[in-house]
Amino acid sequence: MNHILFMQVQTPTPTPTIFSPLSKGPGYGHKIFPRPNMSTATATPETLSSPTVDSRRTANYKPNIWNSEFLESLKRDQMDVQDKYEKIDKETLSFEVKNMMADEDLELMVVFQLIDSIQRLGLGIDFDSDIKRSLRRIACNFGDLKLHLHATALGFRLLRQNGNMVSQDVFKQFMSEEGKFKLSLCNDIDGMISLYEASYVAYEEEHLLEEAKAFTSKHLAHLCLNEHKLIANQVNRTLDLPLRYRMPRLEARHYIEASSTKNDSNTKVVALCELAKLDFNMTQLIYQEDLQDMTRWWKELGLSNKLSFARDRLMECFFWGTGTTPRAELSYCRKALTKVCKFITIIDDIYDVYGHMHELELFTNAVERWDVNVVDDLPYYMKLTFLALYNTVNEIGYEVLKQKGYNCVPFLKKAWEDVLKSFLVEAKWCHYKQTPTFEEYINNGWVSASGVVALTHAFFFVSQDITPEALDCFKNNHDILRLPSMVFRLSNDLATYEDEIERGETANAISCYAKKAGVSLEDSREHISKMIDESWKRLNEIQVDNKTPFSDDFIETALNLARTSQCAYQQGDGHGSPELIKKHILSIFVDPIK
Repeated sequence: MNHILFMQVQTPTPTPTIFSPLSKGPGYGHKIFPRPNMSTATATPETLSSPTVDSRRTANYKPNIWNSEFLESLKRDQMDVQDKYEKIDKETLSFEVKNMMADEDLELMVVFQLIDSIQRLGLGIDFDSDIKRSLRRIACNFGDLKLHLHATALGFRLLRQNGNMVSQDVFKQFMSEEGKFKLSLCNDIDGMISLYEASYVAYEEEHLLEEAKAFTSKHLAHLCLNEHKLIANQVNRTLDLPLRYRMPRLEARHYIEASSTKNDSNTKVVALCELAKLDFNMTQLIYQEDLQDMTRWWKELGLSNKLSFARDRLMECFFWGTGTTPRAELSYCRKALTKVCKFITIIDDIYDVYGHMHELELFTNAVERWDVNVVDDLPYYMKLTFLALYNTVNEIGYEVLKQKGYNCVPFLKKAWEDVLKSFLVEAKWCHYKQTPTFEEYINNGWVSASGVVALTHAFFFVSQDITPEALDCFKNNHDILRLPSMVFRLSNDLATYEDEIERGETANAISCYAKKAGVSLEDSREHISKMIDESWKRLNEIQVDNKTPFSDDFIETALNLARTSQCAYQQGDGHGSPELIKKHILSIFVDPIK
């Protein structure tokens, strides 16, 4: 285990503010993983001192599918990849691409397609300033242009997702006098797909874009039954998860491979695709180095054998860390988030399954006090967990202090304290067989949102300036923290509620809302999906009209956390059943693009 930093932090710990889940104020949240029934056994001296007790419950979690030997073996010929990367004339290509974006005489559709390709190929950061400059110029009179549907919808989406204000009224030209979209638009498949994707950068109360989503969803689903298989596959993928909600690295891989099969006449796009392939493989090498560092860290920590009741999910935790901070240069932040996710997994299993109620109260108090002197009061397995957490969080704080000159440990400690207090509330619900109201469930879920713990740690790495105004937002539950956690929470519940009901769980957003509204579970499920969309609408508005003290980089990090949660839970509980995201993990970390 790494040397423990005996840094005691004495900070006030106000109770988080509670709001209605339907208000714009803080209040939404997330509980990451499924919650098996708590034991009702009474704590005894034996349970407080022994790491293994027969009366402990187990959740029968599925085993780890990534052994350390495999992770340590991930090593390719970096020199070969780098040699091929350096042979591309990036300077000339970059010069030509930038000139195209700056060319005011170039057809707008060509510019839009170029920008869309660059960003979806994963090269957006290389041309970021040029893209923003080009789109700001176009945004000035975009509303006055009369473009065809595909160009209008693609331009609208690109403008909004890159921070430009543009009105939904640009789509009125495609509507009939009755206020409905014209049926003749259904013949334009590319336009319909672009309009569908554009509807997902809507704000609240933008009913025209809601109409666009309903119109395109209905007719694109019909197209899947009647069109060629390739078109049907493209449409199905679009309807399965819109571009706005997809993880950037997974989208880059898909778009690179899809582009490679096309006979594109645009030589610039072909060259960009070749550059993107090598860039993807170079970034994958960096991920592999980070992952091997994490494998060594986890081995040296020694908790895997000592805490055998907890899920061993190092690779999946690295998936979350990478999904939230995918940029190659953010290695330390990515590794810090992996550690955060690893401890969340362990502690969640302690509160859900292994710990007795008396022990959970002791552990919550220990983290609140953040004092190594309380270790003697804890049972053996909690001693290990607390000291490992204490050491790791303080080490992350020390790294931030070196890099940014700011002591962030009080904020990190407060985030952990809030999470564990809310875990304790959930444990008591389960222990005493209490069913919370929907509002109680959602509000406590906000405090238990592990996403907020992740974003608190990430903030100090991805933000260039650590301002008092931004730090106040952490104290006041700002929307940029709350809304991704809402997406996180509800995506999890949609994936796990059937298993939780079968286990006799009392707290889940779907069952709690069904009880509150007197509706079926299926109707409740539909309502929860709409709540995810509503959270995204407010995130869209924050990104475009950024009046927060947060940088664009941190806002993108928050959006990526929401995207990663939707990906991880798209086909079920990707953390509880790791085989569900195995294909995603292989494509990002293991298999290079040929």
